[in-house]
Amino acid sequence: MKAYYICRLMTGVRNILVGIMLLVILGMTSCGDFRKIQKSNDWRKKYDAAINYFDKQDYYRSIILFEEIMPYIRGTQENEKVQFYYAYAHFYQKQYLLSSHYFKTFYETYNRSEMAEEAYYMHAYSLFRESPKYNLDQGSTTEAAIAMQTFLNKYPRSEYKDKATQIINDLRTKLEKKHFENARQYFELGYYIAAQIAFDNFERDFPDSHWNEEVAFLRIKTEYDLARKSQVYRQKERFLKTVDYYHAFVDKYPESKLQKDAETMYTSSLVNIEKVTKTLSNL
Repeated sequence: MKAYYICRLMTGVRNILVGIMLLVILGMTSCGDFRKIQKSNDWRKKYDAAINYFDKQDYYRSIILFEEIMPYIRGTQENEKVQFYYAYAHFYQKQYLLSSHYFKTFYETYNRSEMAEEAYYMHAYSLFRESPKYNLDQGSTTEAAIAMQTFLNKYPRSEYKDKATQIINDLRTKLEKKHFENARQYFELGYYIAAQIAFDNFERDFPDSHWNEEVAFLRIKTEYDLARKSQVYRQKERFLKTVDYYHAFVDKYPESKLQKDAETMYTSSLVNIEKVTKTLSNL
């Protein structure tokens, strides 16, 4: 029985080795064919091979051949297809900044092409794919949102309309979260004045955000903490502002789960206003 399992194991190993050898041979043959195509002076042969590699999802080799024939096909019908496929090849290689650039270049060069609409969408979509997580720099996110909105303005009835709209919403949500977290971080670090400015900017830039309830609450807490840590002659003004923020909060969010905590700061502010008033009157 033991000899049987050893025999099975050896057979399996042999099959694996044979498979590896076949892959190596195929790879060497494929590499040899590619080198022959590269050495050819016939750009049409390279063109056909590049398209064939693209169709087989070998984007690396297709890019190399496209780049080799580009200087020779300017002004030809083939150039339009090459430029379009070239942009897509970079996209499929996940080189999104490059694909965005090449799709935009295609659109600017062939804006009357039947592929122009798709090219501009892919320019914006590539930027969307390049957009990082919300906690990183969001420059490319803003650029992607602008590009996708521009696409919708150019092609309001596009077949990509629904996808483009959803992408804009996703990008907007990411930007909202980034700005909200930045403002909250100012508060957590104790930069209260900067936090209030950031909260103002957030409400102005994102008036419909679901984070505005929390922003309104944090505005109360920020002013309250600032007042408590201020010198006496500034406290009354800041506790009064805390009270104003509280009233604005309960008027806008009367059913908020944060109302109890907000009311605690409101009550404390009223007490402190009275204390500070007496202190200042005795100075």
